[in-house]
Amino acid sequence: MDTDVTDTDAVTSMVERVTNELGPIDILVNNAGISIGAPALDTTDEAWAQVLDTNLTGVWRCSREVGRHMVARRTGTIVNVGSMSAMIVNRPRWQPAYLASKAAVHQLTKALAAEWAPHGVRVNALAPGYILTKQSPVDQPEYQPWCVEPAAMRRYGLPEELGPATVFLASDASSLMTGSILVIDAGFTLF
Repeated sequence: MDTDVTDTDAVTSMVERVTNELGPIDILVNNAGISIGAPALDTTDEAWAQVLDTNLTGVWRCSREVGRHMVARRTGTIVNVGSMSAMIVNRPRWQPAYLASKAAVHQLTKALAAEWAPHGVRVNALAPGYILTKQSPVDQPEYQPWCVEPAAMRRYGLPEELGPATVFLASDASSLMTGSILVIDAGFTLF
């Protein structure tokens, strides 16, 4: 179901509809995100707000609404999609709002994990590196020096390479993990 994560009422309606149609939500994967690249001095207040509202506050809204039910039921798993960009500064494309939003997602993950662990709810995050998507054409030659060559494995990732890690974090296979950030970046952040 499509939901505008920047709209609290839409998120609340989505949770109600899913719960009514399918039953209690056991797993939430927060994956909505945008990036508006621009140097800091060229980043408008509107662009900053749009990125933070989608990438961070959207995670907050969805986690709070679903988490409310999970805490009451004393069970559930949330997987947030952060980014290796929470730990580095991407170049040559400057994007301070994106970096700040993803760093905040990682810290929000830890905050919720600490608060909700006593209630049986686990919260973890993925930190993907450069993944080939329509918005991130890292297979193009101009991206090789910045996105591929610096990685220890000297490659970019594919979306399907994130699926198994997401399933792992959502499953009982990771039952002892909460507040963890699982980095999947071809070794980009090693250096």
